[in-house]
Amino acid sequence: MKPEEDQELWDLLGRVPGRDVSPFFARNVLRQIREAPEASPFERVRRWISLRRLIPATALAVAAMMSIIAIHHPVLQRSSQNDPDVVAKIDPQDFEVVADLDDLLASDEGSLWDEKPTL
Repeated sequence: MKPEEDQELWDLLGRVPGRDVSPFFARNVLRQIREAPEASPFERVRRWISLRRLIPATALAVAAMMSIIAIHHPVLQRSSQNDPDVVAKIDPQDFEVVADLDDLLASDEGSLWDEKPTL
């Protein structure tokens, strides 16, 4: 940004007093880092596992497990004891048709459709 573009901003920035940094700032920071006690592995793990990280991670793990269970296990179908068999659902009038169908299927074993075409 050039000073000609926004003169008011540069005037405002020119009026703000700057901060002076001690010439020994870097040395003092490094000394405090060296003097800090070394955290034990337990302390490092405890700092890493906080509620801020634990709650979303747990929610993600539960969602992943639920999706895996939903994908790999099909929906259970209710098999009711009250439902009669399919054969029992046939009307008595249709028994003759079913018997004729069984005879037709038995005689159709050597059908034209089962043979492989010869070229």
